[in-house]
Amino acid sequence: VLVGVIGLKDPIRPESKAIIAALRSSGVKRIALVTGDRDETAQEVANTLGITEVFSEVSAAEKLTITNEAMALAKGTVVVVGDGINDAPALAAAHVGVAMGARGATAASEAADVIIVDDSIELLIRAILISKRARRKALQSAGIGMALSIIIMATGAELEQALLAYE
Repeated sequence: VLVGVIGLKDPIRPESKAIIAALRSSGVKRIALVTGDRDETAQEVANTLGITEVFSEVSAAEKLTITNEAMALAKGTVVVVGDGINDAPALAAAHVGVAMGARGATAASEAADVIIVDDSIELLIRAILISKRARRKALQSAGIGMALSIIIMATGAELEQALLAYE
């Protein structure tokens, strides 16, 4: 005899679709949904957000395997975002692990490189853009420094030859 039914639903946040689009426009080439949720739920979320690569009903060990495979194939940085204990191994293995820490996910927070205390992935987009700008500035500085060093060395060599010829 059925006594009762309890239904729970974690709705997709209204800003999620815009955040996925912003990640793509910021240069993120591959976005995959890797979840322990049922396939039906994962596919519904992925379709709503425009994510084409879905791994559902996966364990912590499978998340780690997926992360390691992504890192082996990637030509850039692999970022894993998670908020639970099942995400901790993948967060630790990724080039950059990002824990969504507002829910007090201690294992995820300890395994991650970055913790976003505010429960919004929107801050990740800002972090990506800031890191890209910082990298670009660092490369520019290094390039300018090397160019100036070469100019100074060339000038010094010419000056030395001029002094030797004068003697």
